[in-house]
Amino acid sequence: MTIELLLVLPVFMLLLFFIMEMGNMGFQTILAHHCAYELARIGSLVAGPHGGDAAGGSNVGTANSKMKNVLQKMFPMSPGVRVEGRIVTTLRDQQSGEWNEDLLVTLYYPAKLIFPGSSFVLADEPKASRIKRMEVRVRMPVENPYQK
Repeated sequence: MTIELLLVLPVFMLLLFFIMEMGNMGFQTILAHHCAYELARIGSLVAGPHGGDAAGGSNVGTANSKMKNVLQKMFPMSPGVRVEGRIVTTLRDQQSGEWNEDLLVTLYYPAKLIFPGSSFVLADEPKASRIKRMEVRVRMPVENPYQK
């Protein structure tokens, strides 16, 4: 009885911890995606012509600084989380003849692995740091008023 327990218990515990770690990673993935979506929404409101420069063009610098300020409030104790945004030109609007733009937001999120044994499989190098680096991208349209 004791021999069987000594043989099966480590495998069972590793399997149990791995399943619990997958739940933790699922939670952190949802958290990172929701955070990236909210940052893209805030950035797209600021990146448009009214939030941009005096010339009426889009201003991604203002959007990036606003997103970084909000990110610091979302994760005040996580220095490894960072965000970048850039404007991507999409399709031409048939009515106005203007090009539409999207704000492409990339969130870099280092997810901390918390259960023992799972870092051997899931962690990025170096494995001792027990960190899985996530990169989340979200596109949000930048609202441009119809001007003609």
